[in-house]
Amino acid sequence: MVYNNISLRKSNTNSETMRANIFYVEDDETLSFVTKDNLELQGFKITHCSDGKSALQLIKNDLSEMDLCILDVMLPEVDGFELARKIRERNSQIPILFLTAKSLKEDRINGLKIGADDYITKPFSIEELILKIEVFLKRSRIHSNHTASLFEVGKYSFDYKNLQLTIAENSKTLTQKEADLLKLFVENKNEVLKRSHILETVWGEDDYFLGRSLDVFISRLRKYLSEDDTLVLKNIHGVGFKLSC
Repeated sequence: MVYNNISLRKSNTNSETMRANIFYVEDDETLSFVTKDNLELQGFKITHCSDGKSALQLIKNDLSEMDLCILDVMLPEVDGFELARKIRERNSQIPILFLTAKSLKEDRINGLKIGADDYITKPFSIEELILKIEVFLKRSRIHSNHTASLFEVGKYSFDYKNLQLTIAENSKTLTQKEADLLKLFVENKNEVLKRSHILETVWGEDDYFLGRSLDVFISRLRKYLSEDDTLVLKNIHGVGFKLSC
C-alpha cells in the first residue's frame, strides 16, 4: 500500500503555505484523501483531480492560479506525462513533481525529459513531500521577487528572472530548474563544480537518483547551448562538470 508511510500531522502553517495553491492529480482514492488532508493541515490549498481527463480540462481552463503541480504518472484516460506536456505548453515556470512507482526508474527519467522538476517515489512520507513542496515554493518566490539577473554566456543572453535563453533571434524558455542549474554554471564558468555541490545547491540534497536527474538536465543544457561551439559543458570524470567559455 503506497500510503503506509503517510501519517497525519498537525498544522504548522505560515504565510507562504497559506497562499500556495497545489494542483494534485492522483487516482488512488485512499492515498489522495490522506495526502490532501495532510497538505491542507499544513495550510496548502489543494485542487485535486482523480483522473487525467478532468485534470486536462482544468489545465486548459485555469492553470494561472496554481503554484505547484503534483502528478501521478499512472492515471486513467490521460497519463501524467501527457499532463506535464500540456502544462509546459502553457506555463514553463510552475514546478512539476511526479509521483512514480519505486521500481520504474524509466518513468523518472522520462518525466524529467518532458520538463518535470523532480519526482517522489512511492511509498513516500508526508514529511518528504512537504519538504520538496516548500523548497520549490521558496525558490519560485525568490525567483519572482528578485530584480532581473542578466548574463552573457558566449553568444547567448541569459535572463534568469524571466527564464529566457536567447541567441540571435531565437529564444528558449527554460524551466525553473534548468535556469537554476545554468545560473550556477554561469556564475562559476571555467571552474569545476563537483556533482555533490551541484546537487546540494540546485536540488537540496546529494542522492544517487538525483544524480541521474542531474545527467538529464546536463544533456538538456548542452542541447540548448549547442548553437555556440565556443561553449562546452564538460564532464570531468569522477568529479563533476565545468562550463568552458
